[in-house]
Amino acid sequence: MISGLATPFKSFTQHFSSIDLSYNDLTGSVPDVLATLPKLKSLNISGNKLKGPIPQSLKDKSDHGSLLLSFDENQTSCQRDPCEGNSKKFIVPVVVSIIAAVALVILLSVLFIFHRKRKRKQTEVVNNTTASNKEGFLKSKNQPFTYSEIVTITANFKTGIGEGGFGKVFHGHLNDGTPVAVKLLSSSSKQGYKEFQAEAQSLMIVHHKNLVSLIGYCKEDDHMALVYEFMSNGNLRQHLFCMDDATNTTVLNWNQRLQIAVDAAQGLDYLHNGCKPPIVHRDLKPSNILLSENMQAKIADFGLSRAFSTDTSTSSISTALAGTPGYIDPELHASGTLNKKSDVYSFGIILFELITGLPVQIKNTEHIMHIVDWVTPMIEEGDIGKIIDPRLGNDFDVNAAWKAVEIAMLCAQRTSKQRPDISQVIAGLKECIGRNDQNVQSEMTSLEMASYSFTLPKAR
Repeated sequence: MISGLATPFKSFTQHFSSIDLSYNDLTGSVPDVLATLPKLKSLNISGNKLKGPIPQSLKDKSDHGSLLLSFDENQTSCQRDPCEGNSKKFIVPVVVSIIAAVALVILLSVLFIFHRKRKRKQTEVVNNTTASNKEGFLKSKNQPFTYSEIVTITANFKTGIGEGGFGKVFHGHLNDGTPVAVKLLSSSSKQGYKEFQAEAQSLMIVHHKNLVSLIGYCKEDDHMALVYEFMSNGNLRQHLFCMDDATNTTVLNWNQRLQIAVDAAQGLDYLHNGCKPPIVHRDLKPSNILLSENMQAKIADFGLSRAFSTDTSTSSISTALAGTPGYIDPELHASGTLNKKSDVYSFGIILFELITGLPVQIKNTEHIMHIVDWVTPMIEEGDIGKIIDPRLGNDFDVNAAWKAVEIAMLCAQRTSKQRPDISQVIAGLKECIGRNDQNVQSEMTSLEMASYSFTLPKAR
């Protein structure tokens, strides 16, 4: 039996350099197989009830200094002297003890690896959550807001910040404190919205730096709402025409106006040329151009003409979706065909408002005049001073101003074929900014006036 146990014992323990079997109440004799372990440098068998001699092989290793041998002389009756005994009573508990020790090491290793993997996974979840918060706390399109959440977000619709064709807009906060704007659909606007949920979900994945992000939506029974990122500086209309408002006391300077125009054009370009299928806004106007804390312009309410699909019998909603008087493409009235150039016309009107500081419908003592009708004779007179917003004084570049007027007039042509693509408008407006910054004269690049029938005065 001793020889049968010694062989697997040697194979199992051949890599051990130190064995500590002290105070295990082991009985029997010390097996000489321990001396055959090639890497064994230390052996402690003290504190046991061993009998018999210390094997000569272990004694020799200890004497030569290659093995540190520890034993309890008081409990070992034979010590190093020869006496009779049976090593099989010792070798079995030794093997069991070593196996138990190895098993414990393996168990601890497995637990350590499992702990590290779990900790790494938790760290990844935390990092992903933090990244999601930094990017705008966007909820999954498969997790719409409930109406109770909408009530909580808006503190029971405590603070109204606006009202549009679809209902009132309320200021609110998400659970993490991030401000949002909640557009609650009015009770008169809840009929015929067959495609609301599908379109709202599709709009949530439309992202551009010059588009207001749609964070989520609510569609629960008769309750419908849209949750947008909050734009702290309100809308362009407030900054251009509501100067009696205590919150808008600063006049937009010329460079700010050009940059707002570029921002809005870039957002429109993404809707027209970056989305598949293209999205036509259909109701572009200053109140739908919102301004962030650093005055970056973003287009709001894009895609609502598709998101709020209506029945033909709901005339009030259909009228709202057709656009706002003064900004509506005149060709749309005649043909009823909506296309990207309809938005370009609306943009041209907004650009005229930025240039002149006047609203689309100009009131005088006799009648109301459309801004294009008002500006056209001014252009023919060739006096840019009469066109530019007088609140700007002389703080603008004349050449840049003329070019901006030319771009606005091209966008506001009566037929869509005569209007440029919005990508061309962006190039022209950036040239305006370059002229304004450098105060140098350059030739027109992307918009050649010769290709259009409308004649404008040259820059002066």
